[in-house]
Amino acid sequence: MFGRRKEQPVTTEVVPDVPEAQQGKGRPTPTRKEAEAARKAAINGPSDPKAARKAQKDAQRQARYESQVALRTGDEKRLPPRDAGPVKAYVRDFIDARISAGEVFIPVAILVLLLSLVRNAAVQTAVFALWMVTLVAVVFDTAWVIFRMRRALPVEFPNEDRSGAVTYGVMRALQLRKLRLPKPRVRWNGQPVTPKTPKS
Repeated sequence: MFGRRKEQPVTTEVVPDVPEAQQGKGRPTPTRKEAEAARKAAINGPSDPKAARKAQKDAQRQARYESQVALRTGDEKRLPPRDAGPVKAYVRDFIDARISAGEVFIPVAILVLLLSLVRNAAVQTAVFALWMVTLVAVVFDTAWVIFRMRRALPVEFPNEDRSGAVTYGVMRALQLRKLRLPKPRVRWNGQPVTPKTPKS
């Protein structure tokens, strides 16, 4: 009962040769601090401030170039945030499918400026009348555009973000048609614009 227990034989376990690739990571697990530092370094890019600034400038330059190309070609996928989205596309088509009084504002303003140099009472009276008619037409047309868009947008896009869409449409209506970006997709009569075929 109180006799000596038999000693258990000591066996040495032979570990078979395992290729190095299957033996695990081969390095200690990084601490939380080291992992966080590595993550920040990956996000921030190069550790060299000069190289980081150059990379940031190159990325910004490339983004501006792609936005300009998208504005000229009408590529919906690469438009800048100001022009992107179905709401803005609808507003552009709504404005481009009609003749706005704002389109003649700049040409009339230039004409009035030139005619104001003529020292003639009849010409000055005609210039003043033309200027007043243009201003009144622009005000009434702008009010009509605001009224129509405020009624149409909630119906067409009840679940979309419509912030800034009305102002976007008003500013587009005040621009000359040839200077509008993105380029109009519809004509004044509502018909689609036929894309120009590139010259061979």
